[in-house]
Amino acid sequence: MKTEVSTAAHFVTRLLRGTGLLSDEQLQQFRFSLEEALGDHYQHHWFPNAPYRGSGYRCIRINHKMDPLIGKAACMIGLTKEQLFSLLPSELTMWVDPYEVSYRIGEDGSICVLYESAPPSDTNQADSCKDELRIGRSSPSKSFGMMTCSS
Repeated sequence: MKTEVSTAAHFVTRLLRGTGLLSDEQLQQFRFSLEEALGDHYQHHWFPNAPYRGSGYRCIRINHKMDPLIGKAACMIGLTKEQLFSLLPSELTMWVDPYEVSYRIGEDGSICVLYESAPPSDTNQADSCKDELRIGRSSPSKSFGMMTCSS
């Protein structure tokens, strides 16, 4: 979790650094505070054997509201939420999951991966909930109805 949290905090700090309005000391304190806040927030919501479990809880979001964890870290260096809104993108979504940190700027922006690593080979990890249900089956059971959707 430490690498993923550090990656997320570094990214947000880099966005703030690009404005040129904060000192190196302020940026360093912001990053430290954000890493601490994220680590505490994710402590009981981190599932390396099921990386997407809890993903919504770990999502960092700015969309007409400031993410409370970013707001808390900014408060530690004397920034108000209004100042943060002027320094950061108006719409930012960041997913901090075991083995992957990704983000999207804007509602229709592309998703970009900041960090990605393979899970340890000794974990039995399914790619999705659907795959978890199918573990051990080569095909659906006879009582299992399949439904497909097309657009």
